[in-house]
Amino acid sequence: MASTAFADVLESVREAGTSRFSATNVADALGLQYQELAALAGVHRNTLRTHPESPRLQDALRDLMRVLSAATAVQPDTARAFFMVKNEPIPAFHHKTLLQLVQEGRTDDAIDYLESISAGFTG
Repeated sequence: MASTAFADVLESVREAGTSRFSATNVADALGLQYQELAALAGVHRNTLRTHPESPRLQDALRDLMRVLSAATAVQPDTARAFFMVKNEPIPAFHHKTLLQLVQEGRTDDAIDYLESISAGFTG
């Protein structure tokens, strides 16, 4: 994925004609298997296709987009920000990734971490 403004990313993952996220578009944008995204959301993989309006699924996608938004504040290149969210182990969280934190329901912790990086060292 080339460097893209996060607003463009948000638009690309919106389900056409609705105000909700498209799970398949989110999975494609992040390079996730549908099973991985379903596990992150805590839903069956068929839910992505058959019940995209599921509140649980939409809440998880919304949390994921919140973390990605915070990540793009740290790393404006969306491809690098997405890589960071998916792959970068964070020592302060026992070397878990931000994606794993979202899956554990720790979205606010992930965002707080990213905001602390964005603010820089203030000690």
